[in-house]
Amino acid sequence: MKKLITCAIAGLGNRGNDIYGNYQFVSPEEMKVTAIAEPQEEKREAARIRYGLPENRCFSSAEEMLEEPKLADVMVIATQDRQHVEQAVNAIQKGYHVLCEKPISRDPGECRRLQKAAHEYKRIVAVGHVLRYTPFYSKIKELIASGAVGEVVSIQAMEQVTYWHQAHSYVRGNWRRTDETSPMILAKSCHDLDIFVWLLGKQCKKVSSYGGLYLFRPEKAPEGAAKRCLDGCPAKADCPYDAEKIYITNERTGIRTVVREGKTGDAAWPCCVLTPNDLSEAAVRKALKTGPYGRCVYACDNDVVDHQVVNMEFEDGITVDFQMTAFTGEGGRTIHICGTKGDIKGNLSKNKVILTQFGRTPVSFEVAEGDMSGHAGGDNRLNLLVKLQRELGLTYLFIAHDLSMVKHISDRVGVMYMGHIVELASSKELYANPQHPYTKALLSAIPIPNPEKEKNKVVLPLEGEVGSPINCGPGCRFASRCKYATERCKNKTPVLKEIEKEHFAACHLFD
Repeated sequence: MKKLITCAIAGLGNRGNDIYGNYQFVSPEEMKVTAIAEPQEEKREAARIRYGLPENRCFSSAEEMLEEPKLADVMVIATQDRQHVEQAVNAIQKGYHVLCEKPISRDPGECRRLQKAAHEYKRIVAVGHVLRYTPFYSKIKELIASGAVGEVVSIQAMEQVTYWHQAHSYVRGNWRRTDETSPMILAKSCHDLDIFVWLLGKQCKKVSSYGGLYLFRPEKAPEGAAKRCLDGCPAKADCPYDAEKIYITNERTGIRTVVREGKTGDAAWPCCVLTPNDLSEAAVRKALKTGPYGRCVYACDNDVVDHQVVNMEFEDGITVDFQMTAFTGEGGRTIHICGTKGDIKGNLSKNKVILTQFGRTPVSFEVAEGDMSGHAGGDNRLNLLVKLQRELGLTYLFIAHDLSMVKHISDRVGVMYMGHIVELASSKELYANPQHPYTKALLSAIPIPNPEKEKNKVVLPLEGEVGSPINCGPGCRFASRCKYATERCKNKTPVLKEIEKEHFAACHLFD
């Protein structure tokens, strides 16, 4: 049986709360949050409720939390970049292992200080360079190590930040100023620099770089532009960086999509950054009227670059050129690795790697097969899970929102809505005979791999407002979106009960 790892989280932003903290709900048998530190009272209180913590385990800063005796096995440092090393060293000295969000620091001396403390106190320090764990880069590393392209001579790579992501995080957002956080090459692209070292297994010997802030400056503002996007800006119609477009009406990023699809947590990004505890259009509009994300992109106090080139020479004369740019419509990373016997081309957003060995037919690797979205390639490993399950007699708790994948791997399925199980049955029974209104709506939306059947299928709509996961109140959490809801549904929480043999549902329709 695995030991339950306890974690104290410093910084409840997107990374600390929505990514690392959320693992408690993905694998509750492996990790539990036992303390939190966050300067914003509203965020702190919401997290206290979410993790079920007593008030004496909730602190206004990492420094305040570190004044207490050791509260967990691991401390997650997800605060601002400039705070990382001091807090991490203090945590190590208290006896914590540390998971530090990237980048560690912009100062090499601080990095060495953290390394020294980890060795002295024999503590583990992990850094959030998560791209190493994707099937995409794992496949590329496997091909290089196998000698498929001979000796690597050069690499070309590009990070496409996208216009709206640049505006959100690096013009209006927390990483807009070098003096407060880190330069763009560290704040955003340290993932890429880490990947080059990891793929090659060699050290960089020489580096040159240039770039700048081309667009997001006052002198580039359209004539008569308002200081805030909701203040009747005359340039609004032709401005792709307009905050109302990005945070309200855009199909990819806007709050209307978040509400319509019932997204929460990290799935609601970037809107969840503006109003983490109230994912409604009214709340987002209010935030845009008064907060930093409603500012004109030409009237912010930003100074980080919006484009940059880095040229590197590694050991053995291997050259790498990397480009980061804000000015793309689609995000993602591309890479081209050139060797003495072949080359590798990869596109992370498409989860595709192409190997061409000179004189041979190119071979394409789809590193996220069998799933509509790919989930960064994680679904590509589901067949391995099934194989191990059968051969070793393993049991998994598999949590996902892609119901075609759930059906593929699961023997028994529980359907959750806002943290409550609403239906539970064998996989075969649930997919053939769904009973709860929410389950029926979910299953009706599964894509059918037949154009004619897909065109003619009936999708059951989910209308109404998504309730607050924090202030749920009495009654069924699905009532605000259920066409069968009565006054009883709004006032009394249904219990999960057996409605057919080994088939359970929590709904007053079965009372």
